[in-house]
Amino acid sequence: MTTSLHTPSLRRTLAVLAAGVMSSALLIAPTSSEAAPSKARSQRVSTWKIASKATITPGVMMYTKGAQCTANFVYTDAAGNVYVGYAAHCAGKGAATDTNGCEVASLPLGTPVSFVKGGSIVSGGTKLGSGTLAYSSWLTEKRLGTTDPATCAYNDLALVKVSARDVAKVNPSVPFYGGPSGIDTNGTSGGDRVYSYGNSSLRGGLALLSPKFGYSLGDVAADDGWSHPVYTLTPGIPGDSGSGFMTAEGKAIGTLSTVAVAPLPLSNQIGDLAKELAFARAHSGIRGLQLTKGTVRFSSSL
Repeated sequence: MTTSLHTPSLRRTLAVLAAGVMSSALLIAPTSSEAAPSKARSQRVSTWKIASKATITPGVMMYTKGAQCTANFVYTDAAGNVYVGYAAHCAGKGAATDTNGCEVASLPLGTPVSFVKGGSIVSGGTKLGSGTLAYSSWLTEKRLGTTDPATCAYNDLALVKVSARDVAKVNPSVPFYGGPSGIDTNGTSGGDRVYSYGNSSLRGGLALLSPKFGYSLGDVAADDGWSHPVYTLTPGIPGDSGSGFMTAEGKAIGTLSTVAVAPLPLSNQIGDLAKELAFARAHSGIRGLQLTKGTVRFSSSL
């Protein structure tokens, strides 16, 4: 059984806290150094905001109609538009246990989304910028009549187009780790190291819990490469949905989708980004959609 990881309501967040799902984190000192801002291959972004001063980055909180999720990576298109990715179920209308994107209703494209710092169950936090829902794998699957079980369960990517006035606040580098350095296309093997960054509003603003480190549990053959089960030392909880995961080489491998209740309690399932992005390129109508590499080199001392 799996459960999605957005925070849809105050009542549900309090219930999660009462269940005591949070655990300790392993903290690693960053060793990366920042490179000069890269020239984006777009019309609207000539240079990215310096990473140390950017406010809209991977790992930022994203709010959609009161539901809080977490950004994975930054993307651009041929027209120069800038997008931030999160999980498609973050704009879903179902319950936390509704994880089939081919069946669950979703908010429409154009829905406003806010980028926020410091959100919690008692505070809305500080709004950093805004955008609109521009692509949802869940909406697209229903439009296409998709029926493949693995695709319906794990193709969980949405893109939020950053408003023109807020593009100047964006940097594509993952805080703490740097990267991504590209997209992983080889899947994972048991024991492979994985890295993530983000902090659910349920953690009460404890920024030290934002960097996450863990291991792959090995790919599941029945999922046809669409998902990668992982354990991290701070398990993903509601609000972490959409967080990006990287390999030990800094390659973007997936996006956090669900927490497993059984058979591996508190493990997480991450959707395969290479497959999710290929699906988006084929069906979103967004020409030239691509992942944007970080301006800071990926590095970890582990």
